[in-house]
Amino acid sequence: MSHLDIGTGQIVANAPETERANFIKRTYVHLAGAIAAFAVVETLLLQSGVANSFVAMLAGSKWSWLIVLGAFMLVSTVANNWAHSGMSREKQYMGLGLFVIAEAVIFMPLIYMALMRDPSGTLLQNAAIVTAALVAGLTFTAFSTKINFSFMGRFLMIGGFVAMGMIIASLLFGFSLGLWFSGAMIIFAAASVLYSTSNIIHEYHTEQHVAAALSLFSSVGLLFWYILQFMMSLGDD
Repeated sequence: MSHLDIGTGQIVANAPETERANFIKRTYVHLAGAIAAFAVVETLLLQSGVANSFVAMLAGSKWSWLIVLGAFMLVSTVANNWAHSGMSREKQYMGLGLFVIAEAVIFMPLIYMALMRDPSGTLLQNAAIVTAALVAGLTFTAFSTKINFSFMGRFLMIGGFVAMGMIIASLLFGFSLGLWFSGAMIIFAAASVLYSTSNIIHEYHTEQHVAAALSLFSSVGLLFWYILQFMMSLGDD
């Protein structure tokens, strides 16, 4: 039994239309809430000076970013398990909240550098607009075609391991992954959004809207990260 089968309710695809619509609405309301909470936490971290200290700490040693990355992966695993818990709704919300905070922390250096480069915030705004447009298109594709994209899971897992290996190697040996890697990761992240959106319909139970929102939030965050990085790399070139 997969973690998606934990909890109550029936698979969304098999549920009555009203129940299915309510689940999708709850999922996207929670996604919007997670994005808003992320923006608030990120703003507080930047304005409080925490981001400045954090970036300085990362610059001190190549091991610092590896430790932060490892901690993020550990916290993400815990948050995901909590969000998929069938035991209590409170634990599910704790999982989503923990993941939002972890995302805000891991995003700090990238957003800090983007604002140093463009204090007006136009670069961030453009990345957010492109991300939103891509997510809208992928969401429409998933819902209109009604294709179950769960078969992509294995390929995404392998691609994720390869990407993580390249990221760790770049940190250890001090080379830049460059524009092409960011471009490839945008495609990977877009596929992840499509996969997560498809799972909302075909894999989740009707009471798992918190877990579904976390999955979507994670995929949208990954897409935003590499679109922003790609735009920053274009500016370098």
